[in-house]
Amino acid sequence: MDIATILGLFTGFLMVGSAIWFGGDALPFIHVPSLLITFGGTLAAVLIHFPAKRVWNAFAVARNCFVASLPEPGEVLEQFRGFATIVRRGGLLALEPIAEAESDAFLKTGLDLIAGGCDAETLTTALRQEKSTIAQRHASGRQLFEVMASAAPAWGMIGTLIGLAQLLSHLKDPAAIGSGLAVALLTTLYGALFAQLFCIPLAGKLESRHVEEAIVRDIMLEGFLALQQEHSPGLIEDRLRAWIPPQQRTDMPSERAKAA
Repeated sequence: MDIATILGLFTGFLMVGSAIWFGGDALPFIHVPSLLITFGGTLAAVLIHFPAKRVWNAFAVARNCFVASLPEPGEVLEQFRGFATIVRRGGLLALEPIAEAESDAFLKTGLDLIAGGCDAETLTTALRQEKSTIAQRHASGRQLFEVMASAAPAWGMIGTLIGLAQLLSHLKDPAAIGSGLAVALLTTLYGALFAQLFCIPLAGKLESRHVEEAIVRDIMLEGFLALQQEHSPGLIEDRLRAWIPPQQRTDMPSERAKAA
């Protein structure tokens, strides 16, 4: 679970809610027609903009904002150190049972290819294609939230125009003025809040997640190339350590240090 995303959303809602609560009655800020215009219109814009399957897949990708499922670079190094030890003892075919049990598509593809004895060029091409597919999926999720971020304030403004039209058409009826003002003001508030607190931050989090995953996948690709050449665990460790930030290397004892 990514505590930063949860904490950020909670803090945002808490600050806005506190401002409303301490400023007076919170009930006037709950208006169903305004919610329908803002969120219904945003959903309509997304469904028009993207195919239904892509919308569903993009929301599935958004799970990455709340769940940190990627291993750290140091964990990848440890993982490939273990793969190298297995290869050293049982050869490349010893990776087949590990590949069958692996749930990560990128790792599974690499292990299958290594166990099958493919050459370095085939391995690199296949894994880069797998990485490209992952990047396209991430971009799809990011684009969905970017569209929502642009559509929500626009639909909020549409709701404002509807509210103003209702207000101007019922100037002689004081009872209808409050309803028209509520729609006019609250739809703009809802649209801005939804875009700035939810859509834009989640789009940014997906972008940072993509950058993090790209680095991890590059480390894995380098590790697979080293395995394909049947390097020793120590050599693979040296090769992969170059990808790890210097401040993290000091906390990772090397294989040689353990042996000493």
